[in-house]
Amino acid sequence: MFEEFSSGYYFGRLYVEPFDGDRAVMQREQHEQVNEELYATGDGVERLDAPLVMKLDRQHFSVHGDSGIPPDTIAVPESIIDGAGIENPPTLSEVFLAKRDHARKLLGMFGQPSARTDTPDGGSTSGR
Repeated sequence: MFEEFSSGYYFGRLYVEPFDGDRAVMQREQHEQVNEELYATGDGVERLDAPLVMKLDRQHFSVHGDSGIPPDTIAVPESIIDGAGIENPPTLSEVFLAKRDHARKLLGMFGQPSARTDTPDGGSTSGR
């Protein structure tokens, strides 16, 4: 679904369609698979439902899993579609997926927790 692109991103092509919700979503099984393959570290218990961070045109947004979305599709709020200049959705579009460390930084900028959080003693633990 995604291939290496740069030091900060993977590249893929997904159908982009409008969604009435307030956040972007993709098929839950694919969301968990991408989380496991590209975001998980293999250390301890890790969340596979943590948000992915994708980029469409110049917009970054978090993507969550949803069982009602078709495979190979991200469903996004109208504001993201409008900002990306997508006409006549659903449209097969180039999508960038932020790599784990870059995604963690971006989620911090969005004010959202990542799958792993720092503990008071300076270590880290998987969020649950």
